[in-house]
Formats: sequence, C-alpha cells, structure tokens
Amino acid sequence: MLQRIQSSMDSLLLRPFSASAAAPLSKHPFQGNNVEVQFSNCQPCKIPLRTLSGRYQKCRLKICMKNVNRRYGVVWRSQIEGGPNDTSDHRIGSEPEAFASRNTGNPIQTSLDALYRFSRPHTVIGTATSIISVSLLAVETMSDISLPFFIGLLEAIVAALFMNIYIVGLNQLFDIEIDKINKPYLPLASGEFSVRTGVTIISISAIMSFGIGWIVGSWPLFWALSISFVLGTAYSINLPMLRWKRFAVVAAMCILAVRAVIVQLAFFLHMQTFVFRRPSTFSRPLIFATAFMSFFSVVIALFKDIPDIDGDRIFGIKSFSVRLGQKRVFWICVYLLQMAYTAAVVIGASSSCIWSKLVMVVGHILLALILWVRAKSLDLKSKAAITSFYMFIWKLFYAEYLLIPLVR
Repeated sequence: MLQRIQSSMDSLLLRPFSASAAAPLSKHPFQGNNVEVQFSNCQPCKIPLRTLSGRYQKCRLKICMKNVNRRYGVVWRSQIEGGPNDTSDHRIGSEPEAFASRNTGNPIQTSLDALYRFSRPHTVIGTATSIISVSLLAVETMSDISLPFFIGLLEAIVAALFMNIYIVGLNQLFDIEIDKINKPYLPLASGEFSVRTGVTIISISAIMSFGIGWIVGSWPLFWALSISFVLGTAYSINLPMLRWKRFAVVAAMCILAVRAVIVQLAFFLHMQTFVFRRPSTFSRPLIFATAFMSFFSVVIALFKDIPDIDGDRIFGIKSFSVRLGQKRVFWICVYLLQMAYTAAVVIGASSSCIWSKLVMVVGHILLALILWVRAKSLDLKSKAAITSFYMFIWKLFYAEYLLIPLVR
C-alpha cells in the first residue's frame, strides 16, 4: 500500500501537467487535507492528498507554464508544511519560497551572505575593475600615481558601487516572480529578504551614491551616476512606458550605454579634468576601450538572457533568446566577441610601442582561443553549463580591462 501511495505521489510531483489535467486531479483517490495547486494565470485548485506517514498535512505545489503554447510543468519542488495542526492557508505566489539552505549558525554571517548575493558580485567586480582600468588611461607619467589619484579613484569606485547595488537591487524587486524560476537563489526570490528589506537597501544605496557624488563635486562623476540611475530605473521599474527590459533592443542599448559609454568616458573625464586638472582629450586608448567595450556590452546584454529563457517566456519578456532561440543567440555572442578580439589584435599590431604590441596581440589571441574552445565544448541543453559560461564571459570582461591600460 505504501508503495502504491509513493508511486502516486511521485507521479503527482514529477509528471508534467497539461492545462486539462487540473480537473481529473481534483478526484485524486487519497483523502485528507488539500493540496494547493496553482497554474499560471489560473486560480488555485484543491487536491486531496494523504502523506506517507498517515498524518494529514498540507502540501504546496508550485506550477507554472514551461511552454506557453504547448504544456504546463511542475517547477522546482514541492514544499511540505506543518502538521495536522497547521491551519494556515498560504497561496502560491503570495510570498517567496525559501530556496537556499537555511544557515542555523551566525545570523550576521547569514545576512552578509544574502547581501553579497543581492549585490550581484560579478557586476560589482566588473564595475570596480572597469573604473580602475579607465582611470589608469588618464595616467601620463609615474608622478600621476599619487595620493590625489588614489583619493579620486576611491571616490569614484565607492559612489559607483552604491549605484550598482541600487540598479541590480531594483531589478530584483520587480523580478521576484521571474527570479523564482530563473534565479531562486537570490535573497528576494528565496524569501531571505523581504520586499521592505530590498527597498531599504536600494534606497540607502541610491542616497549614498548621490551623496558621495555631490560632496566630491566632480561633474563627470555626478553625471555618470545620474545617467546610470535614470537608465537603470527605466530598465526595471514596472510603470507605463518604462520597464525597458521587456524590449530586447532597448534593453541592450541601456546596458551598452552604461557599460560601454558612460563608464569609459565619464570616469576618464573624472580623473582627467577633476583629479589631474587637465583639459579633456579623447586619446587612442580611450577610443579603443569605448569601441571594444561596446561589443562586449552587447554580448553581456544578449547572453544574460540565455539562461533565463524559461522565466522570460512565461512573463512576457521578449528577449532575443526568447525570440531567436538560445543556440542562435549563443553563437551570435561568440562571433561578436571573436570579431572584437580580431580588431584588438589588428590595433595592437599597429602600435608603435613594442611591449604594447606584444601584449595586445598575444593577449587577445589567447583570449579568443580560450573562448572558442570553451564555446565548442558547451552543452546548450544544460542550464547549469550555460550559466557557468555566462560567468566565464564576465571573466573575459575582467581580463580585457587588465589589457586596456596597456594600449599605447
């Protein structure tokens, strides 16, 4: 009898449901408290179920559309709640479900870990690395590496990192339901942070960012923060005419504007005109950095949606991955980066500086080869593999910013 019940439960939990499956399931043979099952865009339906222990408990299954046009499927997991005395009546989607393992140790360490994931550390590292690299482009002699340089660099990095946390945090606040499918490990999606906590963090971050920019008094820095704030808000916030992430081209342009243009030009001018008090100039290395990072920003904008295709499709985010397919967008990204690396090799070979020529040519050839070998071996059917490759793209992003200061 237990085997029969186990088999029936496994079938209920694991087998994909069709849209027409809700009615038959309501006549499940087992008796007991109700199972709440909710389909996307449908009302919850009650399904009787008895647990293996013979005790009547409440089980919640989170159901959503895996493919809008074809079928529904069970997503992630079920969650057994309470016991025979549990009379709560939660509904799916009314609050985030815990995903990450709960750390019963130091609560401070647990909170810091959640804050670390909330800040999206790969973007934080990318922002800090890019500002340091671009700032070094303004250095003309070794005497420029002085205390004012480090103070100006620190001011720019701290203000930008607070703005970075505001932007990624705002995106998570408006993507909680999407992230339950795409990124259930994020603190808001997993329930580690409440919405109020998320709002508090991004509010403090925005205030600190603008406060530092205003106190420093650097107009290039302040305008960089302001434009990033406007574009980051318009990208995520769900208001009429906004939430630009829904539109693939506009979303890509937002990321390109911030990562490729604002970071390169504004932070260079911050160091050149505010810290060093020199007239603004657009040098060959700066032009190269802006052009190369334009390619890279487009790749990041395209690739970040490849692992998130399931949630984006369900919630109507018309990314290029949803419209063109994962495989096609993946290879578009790879070829764009190969084109950028080829251009970098040509520019490096034309340098009059021997050491710069050697580093630029050899460095970009190696990066291009590593990218190609990694891309050819990727299993596009594995979401974990795609996500890992996306993190690898960010590592290439960091590596490029190590080479940019050597362009001469």
